[in-house]
Amino acid sequence: MEDRLTITYHEGTTKTAAVERFVLECHPSGGDHPRAAEACETLDQATRSRAANPFAPVERDAICTFIYGGPQTARITGTWDGREIDAEFDRTNGCEIARWDRLTPALPEVR
Repeated sequence: MEDRLTITYHEGTTKTAAVERFVLECHPSGGDHPRAAEACETLDQATRSRAANPFAPVERDAICTFIYGGPQTARITGTWDGREIDAEFDRTNGCEIARWDRLTPALPEVR
């Protein structure tokens, strides 16, 4: 079964901020994602190694550090492991940064 995700990345919140959109296909790897094979492997590992859905939002009652990781945001939509995915990501606190970083390079690496 082919997994296919569209990743929309916003560099920031201004009207002039860069926006990139990638299609990531896995099983087999493909699409126009610049690191498709690595991104597929990262998503496979996240799906296998975590009891929770790697696309699930941070729990409302999670205790997160007040670290701001930047204005970047991303949205992932499509199908993964037979499930419909519609997930949003940002870097507004430590929990969100960790969530983003777990899916890098599927999500762009932020420096």
